[in-house]
Order: sequence, then C-alpha cells, then structure tokens
Amino acid sequence: MNLTPNSKVVIQGFSEFISATHVAQMIAYGTNLVAGVNPGCGGQKIYDLPVFDLVEQVVDKFGLIDTTIICVHPYQVLDAALEAIASGIRQIIIISPGVPPLDMVQLLRKAEAKETLVVGPNSPGIIIPGKILLGTQPSEFYTPGSVGIISRSTTLTYEIARELTKAGLGQSLSVSIGSDAIVGSSFIQWLQILDEDDATEAIVLVGQPGGGREEAAARYIAEAIDKPVVAYIAGINAPPAKHWRQTGTLAAVIGRHPDFGSAKSKLAAFSQLKVPVAERPSQIPQLVRQVINK
Repeated sequence: MNLTPNSKVVIQGFSEFISATHVAQMIAYGTNLVAGVNPGCGGQKIYDLPVFDLVEQVVDKFGLIDTTIICVHPYQVLDAALEAIASGIRQIIIISPGVPPLDMVQLLRKAEAKETLVVGPNSPGIIIPGKILLGTQPSEFYTPGSVGIISRSTTLTYEIARELTKAGLGQSLSVSIGSDAIVGSSFIQWLQILDEDDATEAIVLVGQPGGGREEAAARYIAEAIDKPVVAYIAGINAPPAKHWRQTGTLAAVIGRHPDFGSAKSKLAAFSQLKVPVAERPSQIPQLVRQVINK
C-alpha cells in the first residue's frame, strides 16, 4: 500500500456520489489530488481539478498514479476500474453504490491477478488522520492516534471516530470496506494490515446484518491477530426476516442456519471467541481503553 501525503490520487467520474465540498476537503487535508477523469470533458476544469478524457493521459502527464477514487454511475464502475488497472493503478476506492454483482466478480478476478487493492463499492473511503484523506469521510471527526477502525457501514464509521475523538482516543487509520453485497477488500485483509501497522495499538471492527463477513473475521482474530480488537454490531433490533438493502445476500440462502447473517449470529461469534462487543457506539471508547490497559 502507498497511503502517504505524497501518493498521487485521481478521481474518475463526477456524479452525485461526490461533490465540490468533498474534493475541496481532500485537497485541504493535504491529499495530492492531481486530476480528474471524465470522458468528453478533457481540457476542462471540474471543482478546480484539471480533467482528462482517459486515465492513461493522466499517467502520461503526472507519472504513475497510486490511487483512484471511482465515482461514476454503478454500471460504469467495471469499465472505470479496468481502465485504472490497465494504467498501473494498484489502489482503487469505489464510492459508487449498487455495482452489479457480476461486474464485481469480474473486477475482483482482474484485481487479484494484478495485485490491486479494491475498497468498496459503497464506501466513503480511507482516512489516515493528519496525513491523507481518500474519499468522502468528514475529516473533522478524526484526530491522529493509535486506534484503527474497520467498518462495513458508512456513517457509523465516522460516528464511531467522533466518539473516540471526544474520549481523547485518536485514530491511526479508518476504512469502510463498503456495504454492497460483493466488495473488494475484506475485514480479514484490513485486520492483517492493522495488526502489522506500527501506528496501531487497538482495532475497532464495525459490522452489520447480512452475509458472514463478521463471523469469518471473528475466527481470524482468534487465530491470527495479536492486537486487541473491540467489535460493534449494528442492527441488533432489525427484523430477522429482512435484509438491509445494501448488505443483503445475493440470493436466498438454502441449507444454512436460520440465523445466518443476522446480528445475533455475529454477536455470538465474537462472544464465543471472547472479543469484547459494545452495546452502543458510545461504549466503544471505554472498551478500547480496557483492552489497551490489559
């Protein structure tokens, strides 16, 4: 990964998923946002960024780009991401929600072959407080520190950062892996990254109903993670027969336990493996302090 203030960043697409405020916030935070890509708009400026028709034109002018932030409409995400990979970009953040699942399957196969990190879709991105902001997370909720946040949610990600900041606990890195049915990087990948990160002392994992990602993460924490982890599962009172729109499974699940994908199942997985679980976001700072002091 290359997530430093010197990392060169490009935005692909200017749709309703990103605004002038988001772009200005990234630039003000020190993110090295060099250009935008919007076919048919080459030579123009959008949100004070020079705009090119193709990613390869940006690479020709600025050299190798480290990260692209994709904000095109969902059915254009696959083409945009494949164009980025073909131009040598190895970190992709997809803000757009609702990317067709088969498009994501195709993209992830290509990304794996090219060793490309994909965050999202339906993600507000990544922030390393005090260093770099990639996406739409509100930087004012963050402060530099030693608590890493990995989340499936969007707004909950920075709500929890705000709770930590209010309690005097800064953050080392915060990432929302995205809440579409199929996403790129996983809880497990980011747990490993933060476990190996010298700046991170403790990890907060934020899950929600749908799928089995949290259960897999709980097993991985028990088997391979040395740093303390605190979990929070949203949607405990969600109707068990319903799937959240953005996190629902791809099809009806046959032959699995009736609780599969429920908040109850996720809470049980963490409890069995003795990972502390907060009942509400405001309880997270207290649990983080407890696990750090141990």
